[in-house]
Amino acid sequence: MSAFSRLSGRIFNLAWPVLIAQMISVGMMAADTLIVGHFSTRHLAAVAVASGLYITVALALGGVLQALAPIIGQHWGAGETRRIGADLRQGLWLAGFLALGGLLLLHGFAREMIAPARLDPDIERIAEDYLRLLAFALPATLGYRAFHAAATALGQPRPLMIIACVETAAHALLAWLLVGGHLFFPPLGALGAAGSQVLVTLISLAISFWLLLKHPHFAPYDIFSAWEKPDWRAQKELLRLGVPMGFSYLVEISAFTLMAIFIARLGSDVVSGHRIAANLAAFVYMLPLSLAIATATLVAQAVGAGREDQARASARAGVALASFCAVAVAALLLCLTLPIVRLATGDPQVAGIAAGLIFYITLYQFFDAIQTAACFALRAYKVSFLPLLIHLLCFWGLGLGLGYWLAFFAATPQGAAGFWQASVAATIVAALLLGGLLLWVMRTRHEDKPARAREQ
Repeated sequence: MSAFSRLSGRIFNLAWPVLIAQMISVGMMAADTLIVGHFSTRHLAAVAVASGLYITVALALGGVLQALAPIIGQHWGAGETRRIGADLRQGLWLAGFLALGGLLLLHGFAREMIAPARLDPDIERIAEDYLRLLAFALPATLGYRAFHAAATALGQPRPLMIIACVETAAHALLAWLLVGGHLFFPPLGALGAAGSQVLVTLISLAISFWLLLKHPHFAPYDIFSAWEKPDWRAQKELLRLGVPMGFSYLVEISAFTLMAIFIARLGSDVVSGHRIAANLAAFVYMLPLSLAIATATLVAQAVGAGREDQARASARAGVALASFCAVAVAALLLCLTLPIVRLATGDPQVAGIAAGLIFYITLYQFFDAIQTAACFALRAYKVSFLPLLIHLLCFWGLGLGLGYWLAFFAATPQGAAGFWQASVAATIVAALLLGGLLLWVMRTRHEDKPARAREQ
């Protein structure tokens, strides 16, 4: 078996549980849509706006905690077992600090955050109450994100899949009971969905802590054998790596959010078609994302062990595997475009718009896989600031700036397609820049390897 095949197999074995966990987690959003939508369209409208705000804050703050992945992965590779427990405890402190700030933002400024949506007063009130209650899920959510980063860094993604199954199943049941008022519960509408999410995130965090304490894969690291005060040097290192990561998440999320806001000016049919395409894009992105996370695990572990050749080989294998899978996904989308849009809508006008936009998803799949895998490999090398600058340039500068011009001000305005055309251009440029940066980092580290060896 070739080295590439062996590494590809290891990446796939690490990636598939993460992929399944992510796909199962989408079920929580689907459950909210179905259960709350059946209860009331007004409550569903409130949930759609408020949950989008919560997800944006939670993913951005959770992105900061992703700094634990390269740190713990490199400790594991170096055999520094005791440092793994110490840094994870510092990560949990950081999760607490971030959760406090996020809770104050979401609970204290719910009205101000929702106001730009210009909802009807009744829907706005429901959305505010929903967001204020859902804010209490943030501490457990961020605590779980710390565990998620540690588990992937240690090459133990399967517990994430199990937790996702428990969380989604529990949420579907609790939301059904609380939203509609089944059995002995009063009907709470959107508040029931928020309350359910608060409870299931606490369950997920409790399972995570139990695994850290009892599971044979985590117990050797003595996570809870001691509990230090916040170490400001460790906190600074986490923030140095994590803030650019969190900001990168925010850039990518907000690019799609702002795109949807701008496209809303073009009418309900266009917005509906765009929403179908955007949901599909988010769904297929899970595959390169999972492969990128797995790639970063192997790269960080190899870097920690001082095996630079192994790290480079893992990065190259990860980019190549993600690219190959992306081509396969693009071909599948081309074949299934019409069945997908017919399943999503019965409106011929909306279906036509969605089909046209899905074509652009197939165009950028290959490049999106490259930029995603390269970005995560760079983070495994503890390079996070330059990828952030590239994301800012590409997804805000090209994706939104050029997209806005193409949509509304070009000689022949392209409408919604203009934003998607710009997204294709932005993704291509991001792939070239991040791929080039990864090659430069690997080459530089290879040239500096003798000097590092002498220092050790």
